[in-house]
Amino acid sequence: MARYTGPKSKIARKFGEAIFGDDKSFEKKNYPPGQHGNNRRRGKKSEYSVQLMEKQKAKYTYGILEKQFRNLFASAKRKEGVTGEILLQLCECRLDNVVFRMGIAPTRSGARQLVSHRHITVNGELVNIPSYSLKPGDVVGVREKSKSLQSIQDSLAANSAVYEWLTWNNDKKEGTFVSVPERMQIPENIKEQLIVELYSK
Repeated sequence: MARYTGPKSKIARKFGEAIFGDDKSFEKKNYPPGQHGNNRRRGKKSEYSVQLMEKQKAKYTYGILEKQFRNLFASAKRKEGVTGEILLQLCECRLDNVVFRMGIAPTRSGARQLVSHRHITVNGELVNIPSYSLKPGDVVGVREKSKSLQSIQDSLAANSAVYEWLTWNNDKKEGTFVSVPERMQIPENIKEQLIVELYSK
């Protein structure tokens, strides 16, 4: 299963944001990586460079590779509405992202692993495809045998985030994907219009 496995702090430093979650290395060196560190003068970036960076940031944030991301964009373009917003909504509807948002895993890569290792159910059925697209009303839960996993319990205990478009029942260890989130409900710092401009060239 294709996924990014390279250095994460380096990528976070490139974008100037801790896009993979809390990162002590990033906090110490929150400037772009490279031989000359923070002293290197960087000229003004071209329009293409700015657009490309935004697309790369979105891909790394959601843990999606280029071909899959391009397919998501094609799907967003076919739908009625603002293409950039729909693209982010499609990313948010992914099963691995919802598992992360519900607090079952502390990171999206951790959520991806839980899904692919068959710890997660959708409407009572085991689903091991991280890119599975959820629909409003779908119930996402932890498999009965996996409810006692320490990593899941620790993650749920540490989670304090609340999203209007998701509900969570801690006793049952399951939550409902209530609705597709509006753009203002998505906390990611992504300028989706730049991605649309890049793919529209």
